[in-house]
Amino acid sequence: MTPPNTAVLLLAHGTPNALGEMAEYLAKVTGGRPLPAEVVTELQHRYAQIGLKDEPSPEPPPLTRWTLAQAQLLAAALADAGTPLSVYAAMRNWHPYIVDVVREVRAAGITHLIAICLAPQNSRTSIGLYRRALMSVAEGLTVTFIEEWPEEPALIAAFAQRLIDTYRAAQSGTKTSIPILFTAHSVPCRTIMTGEASIQGARPGTPVQTTPDPYPVEAKRTAHLVFETAARHIPELRQWFFAFQSQGVAGGPWIGPTVEETLRALREQGHTAVVLQPIGFVCDHVEVLYDIDIAFTETARGLGMRLFRPESLNNSPLLARALLHLVQRQLA
Repeated sequence: MTPPNTAVLLLAHGTPNALGEMAEYLAKVTGGRPLPAEVVTELQHRYAQIGLKDEPSPEPPPLTRWTLAQAQLLAAALADAGTPLSVYAAMRNWHPYIVDVVREVRAAGITHLIAICLAPQNSRTSIGLYRRALMSVAEGLTVTFIEEWPEEPALIAAFAQRLIDTYRAAQSGTKTSIPILFTAHSVPCRTIMTGEASIQGARPGTPVQTTPDPYPVEAKRTAHLVFETAARHIPELRQWFFAFQSQGVAGGPWIGPTVEETLRALREQGHTAVVLQPIGFVCDHVEVLYDIDIAFTETARGLGMRLFRPESLNNSPLLARALLHLVQRQLA
């Protein structure tokens, strides 16, 4: 039976619709902290490389397009399971903004939201920020916020299936085992530390974190489960490695190792090919389409290596099933 006045809200990072919106978008990402003009220009270049134009296009950018598609797939899966619920999608840093979607939710008579952040691994720089953004505008609504889902079986199966398909294609014609390099988005080192050091530069009133951020451990746990699942189907799988990608421009160190230094280490071990799979992202966006498909691919080529990337989950039925299971557990 479908609970009355309940809906699902998928939360994502957000992405600009045009190159001319980059400065305003980055101001949202940094909380208003200004960035050097050369940083804005560099990011405009990267987004242009993946198809963004000077003016908004009728076709939404990949992150927006796939997030909306994932909401539709989840709504269909819920209906098929006999629990039809409305599914909304909102972005923290761009349109459709969380505040605007919450306004739409209220207008529809919804009083309870099941919120899922489309980042499976929990970090104070991702899940924590999404939670605060939602709860700051959710007065009058009850919210069930799903903190993390790094070991959700259908999510693991979805990543593993993509990996299996790509590994078989990469290994075609060779008997040499190809290493797997899993990645997730890096975060500033200070955000995973405990105590006062974890909030240096934070806004006044930010609570002191007394426990380590679970993000690095959860990311590597997802990677381990994906590799373990894929290896049951491909006995040739022998080794996997982990790196953090897309280190930002904020001051201070970011967690590593980086993809670039890991690729160099693999080449020094004699590897001439690698399958790189990001397991912290569930759809295409600039960190996949530019950082991996263009920048890391070029780095690998310069080292004399071939880089293969499994397709992102995007409209994967297994991803829709993972989200369905998350909602069903809350309804139960």
